[in-house]
Amino acid sequence: MTSTADNTSATPPPRLGVAFVPVVPPERLRSLVVAAEQSGLDDFWVWEDCFKESGVASAAAALAWTERIRVGIGLMPAPLRNVALTAMEIATLERMFPGRLLPGVGHGVQDWMGQVGNRAASPLTLLREYSTALRRLLHGEKVTVEGKYVNLTDVQLDWPPATPPKLYVGGEGPKTLKLTGEVGDGSMLSWAGSDEELGSRVQLVLEAARSKPGGAAGHEISVGQIAATGPDAQARVDAELPIWGRRPGPGNGIAGDAEAIAADVRRLGALGCSTVILQATSDEPDIEGFIRFLGQEVRPLLG
Repeated sequence: MTSTADNTSATPPPRLGVAFVPVVPPERLRSLVVAAEQSGLDDFWVWEDCFKESGVASAAAALAWTERIRVGIGLMPAPLRNVALTAMEIATLERMFPGRLLPGVGHGVQDWMGQVGNRAASPLTLLREYSTALRRLLHGEKVTVEGKYVNLTDVQLDWPPATPPKLYVGGEGPKTLKLTGEVGDGSMLSWAGSDEELGSRVQLVLEAARSKPGGAAGHEISVGQIAATGPDAQARVDAELPIWGRRPGPGNGIAGDAEAIAADVRRLGALGCSTVILQATSDEPDIEGFIRFLGQEVRPLLG
């Protein structure tokens, strides 16, 4: 295995973002994204979880309320959305807010996809067909494809983006991680973990990305991390992790002051992650204050 350090020794520090997860009501979005922009954070990510909040609607509002910050969508479920509609929505937002949208697609939670009658027998096949067609549409191509799940006949956007945004593809299993490297411009990893765990997943993505035109050099990797600060921060992080299917342990979540959180962000960057997306705990009493802490105290420590 090629060492991760060999791939990242000359890379800049990772971008720092914050997640707006749909345990927070939609009416809180404006104050949070404005706080993220004003405090100096690089990215603001919204989530599209069934049956909570729309990622596209949230991203559109967040982009309209800000001027500089990048806004990501993680992740639009491929089984839930016709690929032509997703291409139309991404292209419209990219043309209105050029260079600031980071669209992401994934399998969707399979139980949720079953609830709406769209559970795929082969999620991997669907995501491959979907991501490939979506990228082609965003690049202005006329697309005809007869796949197992994606079927298009002479579909072409009237208003494709002048510069197509990077398409993130997300997932967790080894096969899906390889796929994200093959078909995406970026990969979204949902959790960090120990150095060994994260390093192996990053290498799996980058090795797959080398097979496509341009190789792995421009392939971005984002990773999520639950974080908290204050006197009871560790207890809050440890209580939060099981909610998201994770156990407390090395690399899972970070608690502490600005120096401690910045050190963990640098660790993730050294392991090959180009963006670190921090997520407040569900019991965070002052999310705006937490966001300002990240932007004003943690972000300057990254260089």
